[in-house]
Amino acid sequence: MAKLILLLLFFFYHCVDSAPPPHACDPSNPSTKLYQFCRTDLPVNKRARDLVSRLTVDEKISQLVNTAPGIPRLGVPAYEWWSEALHGVAGVGPGIRFNGTVKAATSFPQVILTAASFDSYEWFRIAQVIGREARGVYNAGQARGMTFWAPNINIFRDPRWGRGQETPGEDPMMTGSYAVAYVRGLQGDSFDGRKSLAGHLQASACCKHFTAYDLDRWNGITRYVFNAQVSLADLAETYQPPFKKCVEEGRASGVMCSYNRVNGIPTCADPNLLTQTARGLWRFQGYITSDCDAVSIIHDAQGYAKTPEDAVADVLKAGMDVNCGSYLQKHTKSALQQKKVSEYDIDRALLNLISVRIRLGLFNGDSTKLPYGNISPNEVCAPAHQALALEAARNGIVLLKNNLKLLPLPKASPSLAVIGPNAYAAKTLLGNYAGPPCKTVTPLDALRGYVKNAVYHQGCDSVACSNAAISQAVAIARNADHVVLIMGLDLTQEKEDLDRVSLNLPGKQQELITSVANAAKKPVVLVLICGGPVDVSFATNNNKIGSIIWAGYPGEAGGTALAEIIFGDHNPGGRLPVTWYPQSFVNVKMTDMRMRSATGYPGRTYKFYKGPKVFEFGHGLSYSKYAYQFKNPAEMSLYLNQSKVQTNSDSVRYALVSEMEKEGCNVAKTKVTVSVENKGEMAGKHPVLMFARHERGGEDGKRAEKQLVGFKSIVLSNGEKAEMEFEIGLCQHLSRANEVGVMVVEEGKYYLTVGDAELPLTVNI
Repeated sequence: MAKLILLLLFFFYHCVDSAPPPHACDPSNPSTKLYQFCRTDLPVNKRARDLVSRLTVDEKISQLVNTAPGIPRLGVPAYEWWSEALHGVAGVGPGIRFNGTVKAATSFPQVILTAASFDSYEWFRIAQVIGREARGVYNAGQARGMTFWAPNINIFRDPRWGRGQETPGEDPMMTGSYAVAYVRGLQGDSFDGRKSLAGHLQASACCKHFTAYDLDRWNGITRYVFNAQVSLADLAETYQPPFKKCVEEGRASGVMCSYNRVNGIPTCADPNLLTQTARGLWRFQGYITSDCDAVSIIHDAQGYAKTPEDAVADVLKAGMDVNCGSYLQKHTKSALQQKKVSEYDIDRALLNLISVRIRLGLFNGDSTKLPYGNISPNEVCAPAHQALALEAARNGIVLLKNNLKLLPLPKASPSLAVIGPNAYAAKTLLGNYAGPPCKTVTPLDALRGYVKNAVYHQGCDSVACSNAAISQAVAIARNADHVVLIMGLDLTQEKEDLDRVSLNLPGKQQELITSVANAAKKPVVLVLICGGPVDVSFATNNNKIGSIIWAGYPGEAGGTALAEIIFGDHNPGGRLPVTWYPQSFVNVKMTDMRMRSATGYPGRTYKFYKGPKVFEFGHGLSYSKYAYQFKNPAEMSLYLNQSKVQTNSDSVRYALVSEMEKEGCNVAKTKVTVSVENKGEMAGKHPVLMFARHERGGEDGKRAEKQLVGFKSIVLSNGEKAEMEFEIGLCQHLSRANEVGVMVVEEGKYYLTVGDAELPLTVNI
């Protein structure tokens, strides 16, 4: 009997896991041949219409929520819309389970650190791996859906935002580029976006949170009730461009509308946003989901809708398709009976939902015999994937300060003290929305790979550091040749539904750092593990703190990458994707959505902020020095032949981008070549950032101080020189939004800059 039980258990755990994932249109079912929705030779929209036409009203309503039940009479299995894959396949939503043969997935650095590499091809490769691992989990029978609610492409507008760590940073152009790279990689497209995705998606990406969402819980105000008052100029120039690129260039198959209202209207109930803009102007083809319970709050919390049925009508008529939650399941039938919605409204939503499931291959029979069906669960956590996680951490980590070339430390260091609450905290390395990692190496363990007998002390009782063992930490520091302090934040300080109220390090961290630095034999190394910026002015101005490193939340391989940088086995090259503000910035109301500066208001992000900075956007040092030189003529000109030329209030002539049309914008471009030379002693990977500024930039708050117009990454050996070409388009890069949110190109002199090299560019209209 015991042997029989063991045999049954073996069968359960091995054979059940290897069963193919649920799918519709099984060819062994005779009725499959009768259904047009099962015919792979028909267009997707025709197949979707056929299935929708066969559903009863109750069946239709049942499909409008994230956990959609099966329809057994048609052979349609249940489906879960909510899965997460922000920086690796995660079990945060109900769609993914790590309880079978697949126990973990590659955990890449949190997005804010990955973004610091300024390497769009690396971003694409990471998303490719996430998409393949997602299919591997699905093929193992451990996924109930293939729609992943990532990337988060909101602008990191305020340094206190708990979810800023999930985003690529504060620049709209860079954030849009990240969105395109991620979506193409996850969905199975090519890097250049030229692959046809008409037949099959590897996985479905969903760009969120649409739009102007960047406050969770601050000063008693929550994201559920916040009404973001956004000017038309800021909407056009800052908040919307990443979503536009995500849809138009990335061809995302999903979009999530956010909790907040924008100028009084809940985003999920705004037809101008969802239908006219996303589906109309940008030609979005996919499904639109609410954030979880975002439909219910339209009535329950915001009071925008008078009844639950009004809330249902508002979102369906606006263009939303699926509700994360149960609200539509509960109230759509009564809304239909009250004639607040029609069956046509429901059908419209279902066509979008079913179409995406068809594009994922879920109505084409056994998915293991289709494209992506051969991706084995064994590919999850593959050595090459874990190597990419290490590469991403190496390339993202930013060297903020390195006075007197303290780093890299000599590998022959006889003794090392490692102090701080984040030195031996494996989970902290992952950040939020992380799945179980393949493996993790803490910074302490990685540093002990270089100095075996490194002495460790936690220093604080936790990251909050309400209690600090300063005297013990000082005693350890006095006896060591070198000291590495590993401090910062964790998810008790910043995460979803938790914004910070201070930009200082928590509790007694600063006191601990300063005391240890004063006691140490030599200047110390300070490592900051955190997502959002912290004010470490005390450390930048203290010569006893020789080096500062920002490591973000570096993922499963982050400890190894950090140790390699500290001991010189990797040359750091990351650059900050956000401005680091001083503590005084907390006097600015987080609810103020204005980007541009005004009297008594400093503005936001490197483009518009006028005030002191701890570190600038794009700041990042290296163990090498790089020199730049423009190879173009000393001064360049671009001419626009426009019949409609206008003059603004400060007597600057301009043309409307909308009237230049695509053809005009394609002509209004020029190529710029920059020579980059590594003048240091180490080979390094180096992100090259090109900015542009108008000659009157920042004068009156209308124009940006400067704006990022291009970035590329290059690997150079010591002494090596190479040339990089950038294409600058007037419409794409040098336009700005006027007061009514219309993009314009202004006449005048612009300056293109890379480091300290500058190239004048005159625009004549």
